[in-house]
Amino acid sequence: MKLRTLAQAASAAAVICSSLAVAPTALAQAKEQFFPVLVTRTGPIAPNATPWANGYIDYLKLINAKGGINGVKIIFEECETGYATDRGVECYERLKGKHGGATLFQPLSTGITFALTEKAPIDKIPLITAGYGRSESQNGAVFGWNFPLLGTYWVGSEVAIQHIAKKLGGVANLKGKKIALVYHDSPYGKEAIPILEELGKKYGYEVQLLPVAAPGVEQKATWLQIRQSKPDFVLLSGWGVMNLTALREAQATGYPRDKMLGNWWSGAEPDVKDIGAGAKGYSAMTLQHGAEPNSKVVKDVLELVHAKGQGTGPKDEVGQVLYMRGLISAMLGVEGVRKAQERYGKGKVMTGEQVRWGLENLNLDQKTLDAMGFAGVMRPVQTSCLDHMGSSWVRVHTWNGSKWEFSSDWYQADEKVLRPMVMLASSKYAEEKKLKPRTPEECKK
Repeated sequence: MKLRTLAQAASAAAVICSSLAVAPTALAQAKEQFFPVLVTRTGPIAPNATPWANGYIDYLKLINAKGGINGVKIIFEECETGYATDRGVECYERLKGKHGGATLFQPLSTGITFALTEKAPIDKIPLITAGYGRSESQNGAVFGWNFPLLGTYWVGSEVAIQHIAKKLGGVANLKGKKIALVYHDSPYGKEAIPILEELGKKYGYEVQLLPVAAPGVEQKATWLQIRQSKPDFVLLSGWGVMNLTALREAQATGYPRDKMLGNWWSGAEPDVKDIGAGAKGYSAMTLQHGAEPNSKVVKDVLELVHAKGQGTGPKDEVGQVLYMRGLISAMLGVEGVRKAQERYGKGKVMTGEQVRWGLENLNLDQKTLDAMGFAGVMRPVQTSCLDHMGSSWVRVHTWNGSKWEFSSDWYQADEKVLRPMVMLASSKYAEEKKLKPRTPEECKK
């Protein structure tokens, strides 16, 4: 497995201390917070996963350029998973104990997340799965180490139905409609099915399930079925080259792109730029943000990281959709550490267990987000021991033929629909694994 270590420049304090014969290893352990980075830079997922990784790492570099997390510098190391669960688990095992211990992991894969969900509690290392992973892991009482921050696939799918209903003039008009789901035949793609079927029973629409085998480059049979069945809308849960292929097939078969709605992993520049005008009218959910080239945080990255020749990827991708997704994911992890320091010691290196407390007590209000450079990019996030998601806001953006533009107001997922599903699924998991859910009193410890 290819590992690439990316260490940051030593601080002035390190130079002084080393001159006083302080052991460099001890100093590094005392002053550096280790962020392992699981990446997919190879294979059919790479066009989409690489910008995410670049944004993630650039944000860690930005924090170091600003002095670290209250003076604690970040070190990080990449490990290539190829979007394969076994390789993801291998990366986790190889990195979890390095550099004094992993702060947290962000798998960028629902399959890898499923595999690590039982390992994280044993190793006491949090998993941030911003916009992916197990939808029922919002329940922190059962999933004590999983953090699906900002939203889950159930959130995105429920909002997708809200959006379609709005286009139709109300939920009553969903009755009798046919909605097809073209999905990556993996744990990721299957996550949308339960909520779509549940809402179908409630509103009276039919769900047509159309799995696509990885990597998703062969979809002719799928789109032949769509041409024959004529669904009123097509939802797309794709990843990597599958998305581009789906849109090309839609164009070839004449299915209207304005009747297609992707999830937030199916609505970025790599999915549409090669088709250009042929994808015009195609819309997708956003994990709050879209392309944000004019945001303050992007300007900071360009000034403090790329202008100094330290950018991780090409400059022109900075601010694009998936780059921003990675950047925001890194920010959430950094803020978990920062919050943990408030309780366990400002300017100290935090353990995974301490960072879990920080992630369970995030309270990023709008004023704080704006001050960090995220004005207009995202809304507040507030977690608790029992709510590991912290936010369920979604927008829709639409490809105009050359760029993404927001095409909706903010939606919020309906907790009256989602909460019973989360509690039922998480309770079933706890029963199967013989877990005792944490009580509110236990959460306060």
